[in-house]
Amino acid sequence: MSLNKTFSSDGKKCTVVFTVNPQAASGATKVHLVGDFNSWNTTANPMKKGPDGSFTLKKQFETNKEFQFRYVLDGNVWINDWKADKYVRSEIANDDNSVLDTTVPKAPKVSKKPTSKAVTKNKDKKPAAKKPAAKKTADKTPAAKKTTAKKAAAK
Repeated sequence: MSLNKTFSSDGKKCTVVFTVNPQAASGATKVHLVGDFNSWNTTANPMKKGPDGSFTLKKQFETNKEFQFRYVLDGNVWINDWKADKYVRSEIANDDNSVLDTTVPKAPKVSKKPTSKAVTKNKDKKPAAKKPAAKKTADKTPAAKKTTAKKAAAK
């Protein structure tokens, strides 16, 4: 069993693919998705049987809500989804209901600080001043010492 959710780019719709695997279907010939979104109507949302014996249904929901649901096998066996977002106690039967949560996931926080590799272009800013070239180490030869001494005396 599984719930595969995808969200619209505007964050207003959640498309869910419900899947009942062959083991959970237990040889059923018909499986229906029922829940508070269809007034628990046992025939409103028939699922499509695959060649492997699994059943699937794609359905769209409003986001940022929770919906209780279950599957009905052959019109009389009610089962939960093993991969539901959570479970709540049924108000009608002595059992739990599966819950689908369509809360839009929060995007990860993105740092606004530029990285050292980032290049910032701003027409109003002046280019950074160039760093002075590294000082050359004086030659330790006697001729170099004389030249340096002459330059110092001339100042």
